[in-house]
Formats: sequence, structure tokens, C-alpha cells
Amino acid sequence: MTTLDNAFHSLHQNGLLVLANVADAGGARIVERLGGKAVATSSAAMAWSHGYQDGNQLPLDLLSTTVKSMVRVLSVPLTVDIEGGYSDDLDRVGQVIDAVIVAGAVGINIEDGLGAPELLVRKIDVARKVANRAGVKLFINVRTDVYLKNLLPAEQRLEELLKRSALYASAGADGLFAAGVIDSHEIAAICRDTKLPVNLLSRDGLPSLDELKRLGVRRLSAGSCIAEFLHGAMGGLVRSFLDNGQLDTQTLKAHTYGEVNALMAAKTE
Repeated sequence: MTTLDNAFHSLHQNGLLVLANVADAGGARIVERLGGKAVATSSAAMAWSHGYQDGNQLPLDLLSTTVKSMVRVLSVPLTVDIEGGYSDDLDRVGQVIDAVIVAGAVGINIEDGLGAPELLVRKIDVARKVANRAGVKLFINVRTDVYLKNLLPAEQRLEELLKRSALYASAGADGLFAAGVIDSHEIAAICRDTKLPVNLLSRDGLPSLDELKRLGVRRLSAGSCIAEFLHGAMGGLVRSFLDNGQLDTQTLKAHTYGEVNALMAAKTE
């Protein structure tokens, strides 16, 4: 454990760590086999793989079991997206973080979402205390949703993101996930201003890998986009097989996040 947690921290010090987020142990093994230096989960992808919607819906036992199954087949560090800790109750957040650490994760993503930044500060403190008790140098990657969820008008977002970055860094975060930022000038400003390694989310319009490296970005995440394509492809294959008994691979396309998430809604009685 100690070797993997230190190794994961080191991966954020130089170059650009590219993470192809997965949902399960099979996907994790593929990423490692193809040269991934670490493996990251997507909370949405993991929830969908169990038939739950994204958004703090996945039961803790399924989260824990899935993490254990990934660790069993991996020799590289694993970081787990725990959304907002699956709760705003700090004791419950602590239980979630303890469970993923016990299962073998050495990093987490935890987000502010629509909540107050001060709440996430308290969650960061809980995460650090839980990790210290476990003897793990947990990499706490904090996602701020100022851009991703359009929390403020466009002209106010950068200032608010930098304010939150400073707050989270002071609270003990190890990385800043500036999800939704794609503009080169804003990326450069964030990398200059924060002392934390900056993580971006893959989106249309994002600069190239070389440009991201030049700007100072340390981590790039696929998020749920791989899972979105896989669910769309599965739908296309199933449709062609049900229609004519053949697997038509020529017209495969991704679902959108909204399409997959809607598909996983609990059935009504």
C-alpha cells in the first residue's frame, strides 16, 4: 500500500498523467495492460455498470466490492471517484472513505457540486484523518464544479474557481480537478495561480496533450465518456442482433451522459 500511494503522488509531479476512467475490474486490467500508469474509476460508469444512476445512488457495499475486484487484478495505483462522499453527513463520508481505502484505493476524487465550499473543506479534513488512521498517504483530488455545472456567470467563474482552489489547498487537498475548463488562457491562469497539480476533464474543445503539458496541466481524465460510448455501442450491437441475428459494427455511436443516466432510473411501481 505504502509503495502505491507514494507512487501515485509522484505521478503528479512531472509530465501529464492520463487517466482512462473505468467501471470495473475488466476495464481496469485493460487500462493497465495498455500502459496506464494508474487506474481511475468514473463514478457514473461504476453506477451505470450496476444499474444505478450517477449522483450518490450507488450503495456502499457495491462500491467497496467493485474497488476490491479492481485492486485484485492491478499492480498500479487505483483512485476512486466518490462523488461528494455519497453524503453530506461527515460520519457517513468517513465510512465511505474508510471503505475504499480498506478495499485498496490510494486516491479519491471528491467534489463540491452544488454544495457550499466550506462543506467540502470539512470533508477533506475527514478524508485526511481517516487516511492517516489507516496509514495511507491518500491522494485527495478535489473537483470543483464551478464550470462543469455553470454555478456562476461565465465572467465570474475563473475568480470563483481560484478562490475555491486556495480554500481547498489550505484544507489539505492534493490536487485540483477543474472540471469543465477548456479555454487555454483560463487553464494557464489556473495552473499559475494554484499550488496544486491541476486535473482537467476531457471535453470537446480542450487543447491537445502537448498544449496541456505546456500550460502546466498534470492530469487529464476521461470521465464518463468511455462508458458513454460503450453503452451506446452495446445498444447498437444488441439492436442489430435482435433484428437480424448479426452484429453490425458499422454504425456504433456513443450515448450521451443524459441518455445513459436516464436509462438507469429506478423502475416505478
